Amino acid sequence: MSTELKRMHMGQITSFFIPNVTLVGEGCSKEIPDRLKNIGGVKPLLVTDPGIVNAGILKQITDILDAAKMKYAIYDKTVPNPTDNNVVEAFGVYKKEKCDSIITLGGGSSHDCGKGVGFLASNGGKIHDYEGVDKSKNPFPPYVAVNTTAGTASEMTRFCVITDTSRKVKMAIGDWRCTPSVAIDDPLLMMGMPPALTAATGMDALTHAVEAYVSIAATPMTDACAEKSMEYVNRYLRRAVANGRDKEAREGMCYAQYLAGMAFNNASLGYVHAMAHQLGGFYDLPHGECNAILLPHVCEYNRISSRRRFGRIAQLLGELTQGISADEASRKAITAINILSRDVGIPEGLVALGKKYGKNVREADIPTMTANAQKDVCCFTNPRTMTDADVTAVYKAAMQ
Repeated sequence: MSTELKRMHMGQITSFFIPNVTLVGEGCSKEIPDRLKNIGGVKPLLVTDPGIVNAGILKQITDILDAAKMKYAIYDKTVPNPTDNNVVEAFGVYKKEKCDSIITLGGGSSHDCGKGVGFLASNGGKIHDYEGVDKSKNPFPPYVAVNTTAGTASEMTRFCVITDTSRKVKMAIGDWRCTPSVAIDDPLLMMGMPPALTAATGMDALTHAVEAYVSIAATPMTDACAEKSMEYVNRYLRRAVANGRDKEAREGMCYAQYLAGMAFNNASLGYVHAMAHQLGGFYDLPHGECNAILLPHVCEYNRISSRRRFGRIAQLLGELTQGISADEASRKAITAINILSRDVGIPEGLVALGKKYGKNVREADIPTMTANAQKDVCCFTNPRTMTDADVTAVYKAAMQ
């Protein structure tokens, strides 16, 4: 038996989750009404955020719904790190307007908020009841997720992340029932995304692919998705940041982030996300940039777990590895990640990231974030065990 097959825990049953239908390509958002009707939706709650409204994207979608004579209600107050309060407010609109289905429009924030509504609409209780894995009992309402960024892949995953405002913690919810029935990735909706957001979401996609690739739950299916995703991020992210109207680059990043979603939706993630969730919950910092800053540091820690895999990551990110040792090749993965981050304008450390958004990221908060990171479900599939001291050391290394 090969080393790779042994690594994948032969004898265990694996699972693979994706939406029932996925549409990718210019103009596919025009199919939203028909696709929702096909799965039983009559009056959806459209969950989105102020940025989507201000960019004119919401109107593009409501024009499509109006042309199809579909009734709908709107919740457009989702914040970048959606909160339990967002979910309560949005569900209030869902009930008041007598909605029977959900459309989410935006990036991960809107999708996560809409998924929160789905939990309450079909299962009741509070969103806090679903923290963890597969806590729901009943199917979701008909659900179409329309993506406007190329990073989170939340339009196709079984994950939902909501900030608990009382604990200042991001609750990680993994539940196969919240996988959207239909995912729509229309690159035309992404054309106006600014360079900084393009960079942050693109690095989020890369983080998904890398963490899934080295996860202890990786399979041949997730490996194939992760490898192609990394190849496409390397090929298209710089172009998409440089010129947001580059249709080929935008569509390439649609595929890159979706493939990364297929990978981590089934192989899960690791300590980059477990730690990034705490930065988002504690300081309300953008998830993609937190991931980008933490990624090389966690990879350096994980590198000894599989030098061959990290060497392959280096190759997929454009590094030449012929004629060098496995150790040298694995180190080039870290180099490639740092170069890409620098090229697309990611801040060089957590302190700089905090200053960018008017937040004071302090070493004094690291013990609390470390303790919370160790409880995050994402850390369970990391390829190397991390003690509290290890997590703390990574946070400190990433500060500057």
